[in-house]
Amino acid sequence: MTLDALDSTVMSLAVERYELGPIGTNCYVVRASQEASEAVVIDPGGEADRLERELERLGVACVAILITHGHWDHLGGVAELAEATGAPVHMAAEERIALERINDFAPAELSLRAYTPEILLEGDETLELAGITFETLRVPGHSPGHLAYYAQGFLFSGDLIFAGSVGRTDLPFGDWDTLVASIRLLADRLPPETVICSGHGQETTLGGELAANPFLAELRAS
Repeated sequence: MTLDALDSTVMSLAVERYELGPIGTNCYVVRASQEASEAVVIDPGGEADRLERELERLGVACVAILITHGHWDHLGGVAELAEATGAPVHMAAEERIALERINDFAPAELSLRAYTPEILLEGDETLELAGITFETLRVPGHSPGHLAYYAQGFLFSGDLIFAGSVGRTDLPFGDWDTLVASIRLLADRLPPETVICSGHGQETTLGGELAANPFLAELRAS
């Protein structure tokens, strides 16, 4: 597991990134400031015990768990973390089955813990958690009920868009045109300096990806 603290000198949020689970999926611990005693955890994809130790090291309590989408590599540590912390799990209603029946969708060699999310989302909700206001954005394409979470200049985008790439659409229920439309929604609603914290890889900015991401040429031309 690696830790990568984002620069929070301009924006007030304190954001730590961890690569968790069998394929190193990004998980984020988000606080209102470096001094805050509460945190929101986004996409705990595995290694919940190590994540719990990191929360203890930071001196924070996890008060909510947010899930961007229902692919197993974003869900592998949810049950253990939720049970250890008592934090409610927030997830798209459309994709709850992926967590409740996680082993039906995960690789056969894995044995993961199923869990029933407490808070079901549709998109366009406002969540007040750990002193932070999160706006939920419905951004399907990589998966049908995919959500992104926006707070104070940060977008936790799951697998919609990455630094120099975008989410796969060759998986079940993926759709390229829908994914491009979701990225267009981000371009319409969020400022270009928005920091994208994605499900894999390093952070980037929305404006940078709209300008140079090779997969978005058709969006730039439209």
